[in-house]
Amino acid sequence: MQNTDIRIESYEPLVTSKELQEKIPTTAEVNKRIKESRQIVNNIIQNKDDRILAIVGPCSIHDPKAAMEYAHKLKKISDKVSDKIYIVMRTYFEKPRTVGGWKGLIIDPDLDGSYNIEKGLIMARSLLIDIIELGLPVGCEVLDPIVPQYIDELMSWSAIGARTTESQTHRNLSSGLSVAVGFKNSTNGNIENAINAIKSAALPAAFIGVDRLGNMSVIRTKGNSLGHLILRGGNTGPNYYDEKVEEAREELIKNNLEPSIIVDCSHANSGKKARRQRRVLKNVIEQISYGEKSIRGFMLESNIKAGCQKIVNDITCLEYGVSVTDECISIDDTKEMLYSAYEKLNGGIIND
Repeated sequence: MQNTDIRIESYEPLVTSKELQEKIPTTAEVNKRIKESRQIVNNIIQNKDDRILAIVGPCSIHDPKAAMEYAHKLKKISDKVSDKIYIVMRTYFEKPRTVGGWKGLIIDPDLDGSYNIEKGLIMARSLLIDIIELGLPVGCEVLDPIVPQYIDELMSWSAIGARTTESQTHRNLSSGLSVAVGFKNSTNGNIENAINAIKSAALPAAFIGVDRLGNMSVIRTKGNSLGHLILRGGNTGPNYYDEKVEEAREELIKNNLEPSIIVDCSHANSGKKARRQRRVLKNVIEQISYGEKSIRGFMLESNIKAGCQKIVNDITCLEYGVSVTDECISIDDTKEMLYSAYEKLNGGIIND
């Protein structure tokens, strides 16, 4: 009588991270750019660089071609504002789902429930390298605990989402990531869980995982001292206002943590209305201009075109450059908002 794998349909071999790295390698120039961009991000988080970190890009990437077109446009903006605002492209390939729905490019690259994960890993790694070669650093949300083995060395920044900040698995994982990690406050608006996550990730950890050769391993970490808080609002409303930022700053200091905060202009801070990201960013930049040193950056959900659309059976019918998850602002509006923020940060007027 069989008592194991009762509900498992099948096991399928998967390319190891080492094999994928050899198949899609990085160049010396790409490695150099990643090292430099990581140091800049780390310096901003630690208040050693007075620029503002901007995590900008699609809510989720579902079309690599459109993502590259977006990256080209974002790179031109980045070049104009880089002395005041350091842009990292948001390259999110995994989506947390509480019930169902599309789980992201890595898990379901064909957007049809076929779950060709190896294809998704190949697409994601290839795209990240292409974006870095263009001259933009990339940042990802870490969701699946195995996926970082395939893309960890490419990232310059990472995030743990509101639904996984409380997870000890993700706190342990963050303690071993090679990049700075932002922890979002819980969906109810609570920041205590995120602060606890920052403290936990800073400590050495040991957990069961998979090495780059595909072997089950005990992974021992050194701890990650570059954890920081992301304010994304909650069920009770936004938390980007002055008093909320001040409360968060004081709570971080009380816990002997670097008062480093990134404000997510989307999600609950905008009520998931993309157009409201403008007002959030305006308020954030005003706080920075008035001397709020704890705000080290902001996040914008942006795509080639504004809005969002539902995934349909015939994906060839999807509108090009439009999000299939949360609604986004357009790249044109993104440019105007970032240029305005740059000018308010005493960067001068941009002639574009």
